Amino acid sequence: MNVGVSTVTASEQDVRSGPRTSPADAFHRHRSLLFSLVYNLLGTVADTEDVLQDAWLSWSRAEYGKIENERAYLVRIAVNRALACLQSERVSREQYVGTWLPEPIVTEGQAEESALRGENVSLAMMVVLETLSPLERAVFVLHEAFGYEYVEIAYMLDRTNDAVRQLAHRARKRVRDRRPRYRSDSDAVRAATQRFLDAALGSDLEALMEILAPDVQLWSDGGGKLRTALRVIEGRDKFLRLVAATAQRLPAAMSTEYLEINGAPAALLSAESRLWGVIALDLRPDGRVESIYNVLNPDKLRALT
Repeated sequence: MNVGVSTVTASEQDVRSGPRTSPADAFHRHRSLLFSLVYNLLGTVADTEDVLQDAWLSWSRAEYGKIENERAYLVRIAVNRALACLQSERVSREQYVGTWLPEPIVTEGQAEESALRGENVSLAMMVVLETLSPLERAVFVLHEAFGYEYVEIAYMLDRTNDAVRQLAHRARKRVRDRRPRYRSDSDAVRAATQRFLDAALGSDLEALMEILAPDVQLWSDGGGKLRTALRVIEGRDKFLRLVAATAQRLPAAMSTEYLEINGAPAALLSAESRLWGVIALDLRPDGRVESIYNVLNPDKLRALT
């Protein structure tokens, strides 16, 4: 699924020449912005689409002629619907079978300014965002990824400026503590991914020793539908033992396609004419693999097929 996005914020007035269009046309005009914003908050396509449907229903019942700023109005609706969804999802995610990872989306070919590209929407960053409270996540995403001012966020969330600034401060600290400000070159990530898969699928443990950082982590999301590690595997030795133990259970004749997923190079693995999984890597400054994100849950791969 390839999703376009606008990155214009509420700071930019929604002033257009000519007569106003219909509510449906107005919603469609801002839909890509709403999608990217809500996806950043929720991490799943299905929930994002549900929120947008709710936002449309509210928008269609509004007194359209009295709304001065379409974008600001729609963003406020979508953000609050997403917050409600995120708060209810916290319970279900705590009961999720195994490790929960966001639903991967294709960002190949997106415009450079897209908010669905880069660090803000990477699988690694979205894993970190899961550690924030819903309000902290909303403030962080709105300010850091979309450039909204604190006064605008306060209005959207019905909070004071001081409260929003405190939320932003806590969120930035938590993200900084868990996510160092280092981003690998895309070519380096793609090359490392290919080396890693060649070694892992070929059970070349000696090559994996050179590729993996000693404290590497493996995050696997099978959603209880595929057999996979239920907890994060930490450490190179544990990962190598896992590779040796599971090599015989991998599908035969697996093919690999490299695409930009969530703003960074990743690999789509297919076997027996179906998509089997998505693997994305996080690298250390020395080029060794620090984290491996392996999405196997078939429900989270539907948008990629």
